[in-house]
Amino acid sequence: MSGPELPVLLSVLLTALTLGPAMAHLLEAPVKLFLPREQYFQVQQLYRGWAFAGIFVVGALISTAWLAVNVQGQAFWLTLAACACLAGAQLVFWVVTFPTNQATRNWTHQPPHWRQLRVRWEASHAVGALLTLGALVFLLLAAPPVLAR
Repeated sequence: MSGPELPVLLSVLLTALTLGPAMAHLLEAPVKLFLPREQYFQVQQLYRGWAFAGIFVVGALISTAWLAVNVQGQAFWLTLAACACLAGAQLVFWVVTFPTNQATRNWTHQPPHWRQLRVRWEASHAVGALLTLGALVFLLLAAPPVLAR
């Protein structure tokens, strides 16, 4: 594989792999938001080990930035939009989700304001999922002009 195929493939693949866990959070939220405290904290333990998915996030960001540097015209702007969406999802994670994880000690500690933390955590994951979905859409729109060169 030579030329633009590799950066396009990597960007789309890694962004899709990033989208998987993000969509899982989004699709679970309507049920999880109404669980009683004990059940919610128990269900949250299913996410132990999900930090490894950060490898996909880093890879998606790097490969998409690499692609943006190597394309021109409309493909550049679409790829740049994808980068912005991925970066935005990370901003939401580090500003909202991560501090919530810390406040609950990764959902092993039940502070008095746990309900507010739950809403923040679930909402931050929903926003992250939508931004990641946007990134994938922008990359898919950018791919045909890049591959046609």
